[in-house]
Amino acid sequence: MNYVDVVVIGAGQAGLSSAFHLRRSGFEPGRDFVVLDHAPRPGGAWQFRWPTLTYGRVHGMHALPGMELTGADPERPSSEVIGEYFADYERTFRLAVRRPVHVRAVREGSGESDGRLLVETSAGTWAARAVINATGTWDRPFQPYLPGQELFRGRQVHTARYPGPEAFAGERVVVIGGGTSAVQHLLEVSRVAASTTWVTRRPPVFREGPFTEERGREAVSLVEQRVRDGLPPRSVVSVTGLPMTEEMRAARESGVLERLPMFDRITPDGVAWDGGREIAADSLLWATGFRPVVAHLAPLGLREPGGGIRMDGTRAVRDPRVHLVGYGPSASTIGANRAGRAAVRDIRKLLAREPEPVG
Repeated sequence: MNYVDVVVIGAGQAGLSSAFHLRRSGFEPGRDFVVLDHAPRPGGAWQFRWPTLTYGRVHGMHALPGMELTGADPERPSSEVIGEYFADYERTFRLAVRRPVHVRAVREGSGESDGRLLVETSAGTWAARAVINATGTWDRPFQPYLPGQELFRGRQVHTARYPGPEAFAGERVVVIGGGTSAVQHLLEVSRVAASTTWVTRRPPVFREGPFTEERGREAVSLVEQRVRDGLPPRSVVSVTGLPMTEEMRAARESGVLERLPMFDRITPDGVAWDGGREIAADSLLWATGFRPVVAHLAPLGLREPGGGIRMDGTRAVRDPRVHLVGYGPSASTIGANRAGRAAVRDIRKLLAREPEPVG
């Protein structure tokens, strides 16, 4: 059994931000806290992004606290640029991330654990006084089921396994989803595919002009209300709309961004609507988002009847020893930075540590 004050689960933006604030507040890496990451190398979910997502095309990437990302080549893949940045960050602040470590369950301790939480992993068990869960969503891609899905003779690919546009050259491709990833896939694939069809459940909303701080606060507030009510969170992006770029404007004028409502079933050779419309397809590209990775917290019984985890700030209402960072309103990179600091501030109070240093 390994005894620490805090276990941080995940080493993406949220986990590293939390680890930075723990160390800055006097917690010693390896002795007072440990960061566990299941990924094979630094980079969080960024290391798995598709190769054509270059750093210059990344939307809304904010630097980690205490160290800016400077001088990056905008033409390099974001997976490389941000992966190297995260690796440098871990070394600079000596965060001693342990990887690959797979967390199987977090449960209430008993007996010798002295009321601590037990974090059971592939590398042993840690007994912690608090847990910061920063597991994000990448490992839980969401793909809705529609009748006939198992009969489709073509290929079905989710964003999580998107190989880049060349894999769809000459094909008839249906792109499903109304978010930023769906539009990026659509713009890329349309240049090499025989045809593309864009399908969304709701009409897409395009946002003109700059995304101001006020609009950002409004969007975060909408997501915060859901987690305060114990409902599953929506992403911040889902309430901000799609930023209209020159590339997207040109695609709309050329007809690439013409959208159809969600189809009702999948046929062996494509998709179909109840009204009689059918479209043939070789590939279905599902850009339908992700869900929070929280199954390992199930033994703690944190979920509400509405299906989500009720939150007070970053604290789980049902167990204030558990903080969720990068969940709901803190799922953006800037939100994760702020939430990491807030979680550490609350944990200091919980553990009766001295106040956080100023500056």
